[in-house]
Amino acid sequence: MLPPLTPDEVRRYSRHLLLPEVGLDGQRKLKAASVLVVGMGGLGSPVALYLAAAGVGCIGLVDYDAVEESNLQRQVLYGTAAVGQRKVDSARRRLVDLNPAIQVDAHDVPFTSENAIEIATPYDVIVDGTDNFPTRYLANDLCVLTGRPLVYGAVYRFDGQVSVFDARTGPCYRCLFPEPPAPWTVPSCAEGGVLGVLPGTIGTIQATATLKILLGLKSGLDGTLLLYDAFSMSFETIRLKKNPHCKVCGPQAEITTLIDYFHFCSVPGLEHPGGPPDIAEMTVAELADLLKGGVPPLLVDVREPHELAISYLPGAMNLPLGTLATRVSELDPEGEIVVFCRTGVRSARALELLSGAGFRKVKNLRGGINAWARQVDPNLPVY
Repeated sequence: MLPPLTPDEVRRYSRHLLLPEVGLDGQRKLKAASVLVVGMGGLGSPVALYLAAAGVGCIGLVDYDAVEESNLQRQVLYGTAAVGQRKVDSARRRLVDLNPAIQVDAHDVPFTSENAIEIATPYDVIVDGTDNFPTRYLANDLCVLTGRPLVYGAVYRFDGQVSVFDARTGPCYRCLFPEPPAPWTVPSCAEGGVLGVLPGTIGTIQATATLKILLGLKSGLDGTLLLYDAFSMSFETIRLKKNPHCKVCGPQAEITTLIDYFHFCSVPGLEHPGGPPDIAEMTVAELADLLKGGVPPLLVDVREPHELAISYLPGAMNLPLGTLATRVSELDPEGEIVVFCRTGVRSARALELLSGAGFRKVKNLRGGINAWARQVDPNLPVY
């Protein structure tokens, strides 16, 4: 039986009640519904805000991070005063202030195969607001194995994509991407950047699809991948088909329980978030000492040219990662080389590329130029 609306709720949701597709019964459906938002960053922020404003009765928030100043460019759920606070706690306060009539559950824990089913059990729909492949595959497999719809979204630079995956009636995420990309080949938003408003666009579409699912309407995204290019301001749709050989939703499914997703995606433990743990590295303090010596190593900056206007190391050679494979001939394979980028992620991939090309005296600068700015030259900005 659907819960009734109070007089205050009738006033609050009056614009919904005027819609024949929603009406009184639809708003009562939203009040009775529950949604789990996994990831409270750029996508989770608008999703949670609009679900709360719409009157979804119970919203669960999963994140294991604190608000940082660099989040505020796109994570509109938080303000400057929230910097340093736990994301789920700050988000819960904001959502309850927006709509005191709803219940907001804060799960300040890593979302893992050990706790995912327990966390997700009370919720009708899962919204994927994550930014990493292990959690993305975990959310998908969880939804397939427990018979829930997954509202998927992803953003990078000017590009976004969104879909609804429901293996009961159509494809799942693994039907589209059976295997994760090779380790360290896909840069994150932290490395490649993202237009601040883009997660708002994609997250709002995710929230729209979620509300339509809860109302019993067709989401419009079932079996469809919506691609958005904010640079050209264009949308494109791709029809998706269920993969009969899918390992998790196919008739001969191999995956019948949640697995170790960090191992599956070839991601090391959380203590190594930036790159492969077994690469040759050099600390910024060690590099500073070397640069004082007689024969310093060649510094190779694999960032994009426009990043040099933010910070740079004098004498460094700029070889952007995307062009490195075609320009290795410009480097001496017998010389001492230290590669660096913003935080050490892109340069770790550059080191692997150079090692594969026969370079044996290459090291990655741990922490990148941001670590240099923090520990050696405080006059350089950290970005």
